[in-house]
Amino acid sequence: MSHEPPLSGIRVLDIATFVAAPFCGTVLSEFGAEVIKIEQPGKGDPLRRFGTPSDCGDTYVWLSEARNKKSVTLDLRSERGAALFRELVRQSDVVLENFRPGTLEKWGLGFEALREINPKLVMLRISAYGQDGPLRDKPGFARIAHGFSGLAYLAGEAGRQPVMPGSTSLADYISGLWGALGVLLALRHAEATGHGQVVDIGLYESVFRLLDEMATVFAKTGFVRERLGADTVNVVPHSHYQTADGKWVALACSSDKMFERLAQAMRRPDLATDPRYAAMAGRLARREEVNGMVADWIGSMPVETALAECERYDVPCGPIYSISDIFADPQYRARGNIAEVPSRAGPIAVPSAIPKMSRTPPQFKHAGVALGAHTDEVLTSLAGATAAALAALRNDGVI
Repeated sequence: MSHEPPLSGIRVLDIATFVAAPFCGTVLSEFGAEVIKIEQPGKGDPLRRFGTPSDCGDTYVWLSEARNKKSVTLDLRSERGAALFRELVRQSDVVLENFRPGTLEKWGLGFEALREINPKLVMLRISAYGQDGPLRDKPGFARIAHGFSGLAYLAGEAGRQPVMPGSTSLADYISGLWGALGVLLALRHAEATGHGQVVDIGLYESVFRLLDEMATVFAKTGFVRERLGADTVNVVPHSHYQTADGKWVALACSSDKMFERLAQAMRRPDLATDPRYAAMAGRLARREEVNGMVADWIGSMPVETALAECERYDVPCGPIYSISDIFADPQYRARGNIAEVPSRAGPIAVPSAIPKMSRTPPQFKHAGVALGAHTDEVLTSLAGATAAALAALRNDGVI
């Protein structure tokens, strides 16, 4: 039994670039929203050239992350381009943008101006530091946000250089997710009241919000969490350990009860009753010693044995995967986490949409399209452009 996608009938204009705000559009598109990506004529979104190039000229990240979107070229800085954009706004629900604050206002396309055309309009604005505050005008990328949010400070070995916390684009993707949540909340409010609103996100805020108890504890005690490598601040043993065959596993032992099970798995049940190790406070005080014992035990076995031993005693432990391991793993396969889809560069593998939904599952319609693939269709159907008008606009570089 098929059901209408939950966002069917919602039209989104994506005038943003790179990843953060556009990723919000990608998520919305997977659940039925019509997402029209508006790009600069001749150049398009820089994401088309960012990353590993494919045979069709656009990068693989573009083919994956611009999935499901229509592409329209339109110069918003030109008078005729702005007029056409206003016509699209009149018939849309959401605008996604990530220019520096004030840029759209300079073009006469700020929220206040667009709200006069469409009172229910929802505008997502993602920028480095948000729409106000002393840093509002500064540019920024995810790497800068990782630093400013406090995340990069925690990544790396104690006393060593802070390192990149995983993907360079982490803050972009997280901001896109917060953006999608904000847009959905604003759409519900607009539906109920007839009033749209601005969803305002600074890249750094998206990450800062996820740093568990750090702010609360610092405000109360002045404690500054430092880099601990693979360890974590309040729990031992809770780290990464190397196996005899050179692989790595992640082991989480977040309570005294779990440590008791780990002690049995290590054939050292005495550790769970030893006053030095039985309680978390004692283990925290002897972090290196406890980690050393676990590392020696894990290091005495190949990865499959280590995982099996932990499973036997119900100790949470899992492999640390490379992308090659991920592609070979039966869990990823069973969940359909990687989809092989057609694209202009031939079949490609992309991360599947989440979350799984029992009645309205996410959809993959197509990979990222060529620049301007839908310009004529969209401007004809939504803005009333004639063939002659399109030819003139094209000739003048407006589309």
